[in-house]
Amino acid sequence: MHNQSNSTTLSFFKLESAGGMMLIMAAALAMILANSPFEGIYQSFLSIPGEIRVGPLEIAKPLILWINDGLMAIFFFLIGLELKREMLEGELSDKRNIILPGVGAIGGMLVPALIYLYFNINDPVGVEGWAIPAATDIAFALGVLALLGSRVPASIKIFLTSLAIFDDIGAILIIAFFYTSKISAMSLIVAAVCMPILFYLNKRNVTSKSPYILIGVILWVAMLKSGVHATLAGVVLAMFIPMRSKKQPDYSPLKSMEHDLHTVVAFFVLPVFAFANAGISLQGVTADQLTHSVPMGIGLGLFVGKQVGIFGLCWLCIRLKVTALPKGMSWLSLYGTSALCGIGFTMSLFVGSLAFGEMGPLLFDERLGIIIGSVASGVLGYIILYFSLNANKKVP
Repeated sequence: MHNQSNSTTLSFFKLESAGGMMLIMAAALAMILANSPFEGIYQSFLSIPGEIRVGPLEIAKPLILWINDGLMAIFFFLIGLELKREMLEGELSDKRNIILPGVGAIGGMLVPALIYLYFNINDPVGVEGWAIPAATDIAFALGVLALLGSRVPASIKIFLTSLAIFDDIGAILIIAFFYTSKISAMSLIVAAVCMPILFYLNKRNVTSKSPYILIGVILWVAMLKSGVHATLAGVVLAMFIPMRSKKQPDYSPLKSMEHDLHTVVAFFVLPVFAFANAGISLQGVTADQLTHSVPMGIGLGLFVGKQVGIFGLCWLCIRLKVTALPKGMSWLSLYGTSALCGIGFTMSLFVGSLAFGEMGPLLFDERLGIIIGSVASGVLGYIILYFSLNANKKVP
């Protein structure tokens, strides 16, 4: 079972690495367009209105919000499927495998948030973005790791993916508790009614995907209208997908859905999200904007906070003999991997859109801090891992 789990993780690594390359290209294209004569076309494209109306029910949003609220719900559905599989039979089913990445994830969320708050605690607007540097973009990080080739030992890949899973759990909880708008009781009732229906489908071991998708769409609309962020509908739905079919023991509805969605998310959902959100116009950017407390807190939170928080808590736990350094990892490669986790990009952009998206024109652009902190973390992590892996070529 453990070897099968490793194989699943490594397959995930290969797909996410390729998706990370797509993310880099999509983000670069967005930056090029936003700083070219085509900026107006780019912004107009993202502002295209889209509307669905069924009787009194109306959902009207510009394209960028359909991407952020709709496509990202699919991304969070995939995260939910991965979480459930990992907890039932993957890396997270063995307590020995979860201590180090779990501790690292706590440090990697706590320290960046504290650094951000240090810069913004007295700013009632800026303080809303405290969770932005707490995020890690697993696809982007694995994309950078893939540049190092086959020299990267499995232990580093497993540590990074496991840590990212805990990071995702943290992001889900943060969005649920801190980034909700005005609550609509009626919509919450509709969402609540969906739960026992999904529970019934799961207990009856219904393996057809259609009923789950239908209830999932209703749940998404209800959460969208309720004030609880709509992307959480994806996570909730994933928890009810059966792991096994009682009639066909070799068939897993959950794994089937996960397999079907991996490619769509890696090569479409996340690149489209990156393209829609990474287009920062650098025209007229001043030193004051770069050194504003919000982008400064985000940039330092990602670049300094992630490596200090992850490596620091992991080092402490290993020294206290709570856990051990994984086989094939050195202290230097652990530090390089910690630095690599400072690539917040997609998840940081998403949290940033929740924190500041409805506030209108601001004196800062949080995306500047996200881009600078993520690029600096990626470069540093790559350099450290390059030298650590070259120094340990004989490590299996």
